[in-house]
Amino acid sequence: MDGSGRPHYAGHRARLRERFLRAGGAGLQEYEKLELLLTFAVPRVDVKPIAKALLARFGGLAQVLDAGAAELESVRGMGPAAASLVLLVKELFVACSETRMRGRNLVSSPQAAVDFARAKLAGLPREQFLVLLLNAKNELIAHEVIQKGTVDRAVVYPRLVVEAALQRHAAGVILVHNHPSGHPEPSAEDRSITRAVADACGTVDVRVLDHLVVGRGGHFSFAEENLL
Repeated sequence: MDGSGRPHYAGHRARLRERFLRAGGAGLQEYEKLELLLTFAVPRVDVKPIAKALLARFGGLAQVLDAGAAELESVRGMGPAAASLVLLVKELFVACSETRMRGRNLVSSPQAAVDFARAKLAGLPREQFLVLLLNAKNELIAHEVIQKGTVDRAVVYPRLVVEAALQRHAAGVILVHNHPSGHPEPSAEDRSITRAVADACGTVDVRVLDHLVVGRGGHFSFAEENLL
């Protein structure tokens, strides 16, 4: 309690909000950004220890946002409301990245696809294989996760990519998958899958425009490396 009888954290919350409104994220340390977020879901509690415990448990703010509900709630002080708020922030970021792709030629503006791919998949603990389905102008029609795998492998059947493209009347596709290890360099299997999918898509006049491998360490583009 302070001299007024209020909990010490009451004034601290107000000061955090004021600093954020005055200077934006640059005015707060990493734990303070997470602390401020938690104030909207955890009332009448000092949330600084919770924020620091989350960062210690997961290793950084990005990893906190990538965590699942059960993992978040395993941290002392994190209930369903707080976990839902953290999950919502991640989903809003993914949605904003998707919006930036809409209406763009993703071949001439590839960074929009890279940003979405990294937001969607880079921090996941297991491999997922995602397909971006494009029209003849290389604009996004839809995206679809067609395979979920293990920590180091997602078996992909080329016919699943072909079926997804035909169902959406896509003229082209961008393949995306993540490496939970964080390193985006493609494996020999990644290269083989890319060739197999490109061959299968070619039989129905659907172009494979790129294959993006994403991880926390960055991304690898088959198109940029002239491997398609």
